[in-house]
Amino acid sequence: MKLAILAILASTVAAFVAPNAARPATQLAAERREFLSGAAAAVAGMAAFAPSANAIRDYGDVGLLGGSQIVDVNNANVRVYLKMPGLYPTLAGKIVSNGPYKAVGDLYGIPGLSAAEKELLKKYEGRFTAKEPQADYVIDIVNNGLYR
Repeated sequence: MKLAILAILASTVAAFVAPNAARPATQLAAERREFLSGAAAAVAGMAAFAPSANAIRDYGDVGLLGGSQIVDVNNANVRVYLKMPGLYPTLAGKIVSNGPYKAVGDLYGIPGLSAAEKELLKKYEGRFTAKEPQADYVIDIVNNGLYR
């Protein structure tokens, strides 16, 4: 990626350089080779000092986002609650809107829960877990862009 950016930058700069007097083709080719070898050395030098990417590419609890019977209340999308009759859309919306939760028991502290909603939470309580919120999933917790 860095090499591509450098190549584009170099070609853009070269396009705006005023041409000198007519030069023999061999001199022009030699200058190009010299420029490209210098650019390649600069890119290689930059790559040596580039920091390593330590991103988490695979979330270990991805099954808890809707692919298993257990649902992570801090990271799962609101549509996961479709699998549990009675939760979607009202109670599911309250769950995702009032997180994050330290424990599953914190769900009972959601403001405005009716007695019937608390009974539904109790019914499905064994299917919930509260993992640490992950930014990659919390951003899509309400709307993941999937439409019918």
